[in-house]
Amino acid sequence: MRIAVPIHSFEPGGVERVALRLAESWQDAGHEPVVVLGRDRGRCRLMSPGLDYWFLKEPFPTDRWETLWMIWSLFQFLLTEKVDAVFCPGNTYTIVCVAMKLLLGDRCPPVLVKISNDLERRDIPRPASMFYRRWLKIQGAWLDGFVAMASPMIPEIRRELSVPDEMITVIPNPALSRDDLRTLSENRLNRNSRSGCRFLTVGRLVAQKNQAMLLDAFAKHCWPDDTLVIAGEGPDKDKLIEFADTLGIAEQVRFVGHVENPHALYAEADVFVLSSHYEGLPAVVVEALAAGLPLAVTDCCASMAWLTGNGRFGVMVAPDDPEALGSGMNLTRHLRPDRDAMYRLAAQFTLEHSSEIYLSTIEKLTIRHRQDRLKNLCGGVRLWGGGGV
Repeated sequence: MRIAVPIHSFEPGGVERVALRLAESWQDAGHEPVVVLGRDRGRCRLMSPGLDYWFLKEPFPTDRWETLWMIWSLFQFLLTEKVDAVFCPGNTYTIVCVAMKLLLGDRCPPVLVKISNDLERRDIPRPASMFYRRWLKIQGAWLDGFVAMASPMIPEIRRELSVPDEMITVIPNPALSRDDLRTLSENRLNRNSRSGCRFLTVGRLVAQKNQAMLLDAFAKHCWPDDTLVIAGEGPDKDKLIEFADTLGIAEQVRFVGHVENPHALYAEADVFVLSSHYEGLPAVVVEALAAGLPLAVTDCCASMAWLTGNGRFGVMVAPDDPEALGSGMNLTRHLRPDRDAMYRLAAQFTLEHSSEIYLSTIEKLTIRHRQDRLKNLCGGVRLWGGGGV
């Protein structure tokens, strides 16, 4: 199969990283993924896998207009190239794929969407949430299939998108390769040999991840020998560094930037923390499970309680509550979860396992799309013939 995969650029991001890894796996399996780029640049460009990349030359820097440029780029690609399906790698790209349906009509190939973020979005103010809910219904009406990254997401997808169960497929988020899983589980340092607790968080430094609240929680509840490692880059970095200084914890907080391979960070940590407003199924939590790290996390997605083993692997608190998160971090430092059970849960999220399910799902989608087009064509012929008699 020839599968189009739209991504904005090679800037670091979990959705894009997983999309490229899946495309590489599909290529290794003998298929023809084509990555349709908005911008052939970004910090991870030199580390990108050897795939078929297609892009238009930018008439000017399109960073601030990336969604409009992505719509134009994918439209031009689909006008000139034949593919069997489009894989929409995350919620960010659904507007692009709905635009393809409107612009191309029946000529648009079927679109499979990975639901990469929480759909409830309790952080959206009430007036705006009315338009957001309507937008979700439009996605459900126009797009062809949806991927839940874990079974707890199914009720939310069914409810928010108004789609039947047969349009939803559970495919575990391919957060790890089998090699990653093994490395993370084996690289366990003797964490009892040092004083203080080393907390770790990994993610882009953007409002969604809410690291400002994490800094506040750490400042209010940390012990003198504790440290907090923040891995990631983003537009909020300077503000967060300044905020840590204002809180008086600059000496205890390390901003290590984007780390392409964070395995060593997990090996050195005692507790993994996630402070996000909303997520889909965060790959960083799967990595932490593989590393055997107890979790202090916010209730930011439908799958989070399940990921924490309903309390066996960590503490879950309400989003945007620094007091609750700080208390949860202190509770978690004493937790000794069942690492074998955490490993078994993380092992569900391997690239090798999920890639095969994706290919099977896309193949079924393309067959159904061809059958529907044939039915419509035959129906049109019958109507035309009946009218001419």
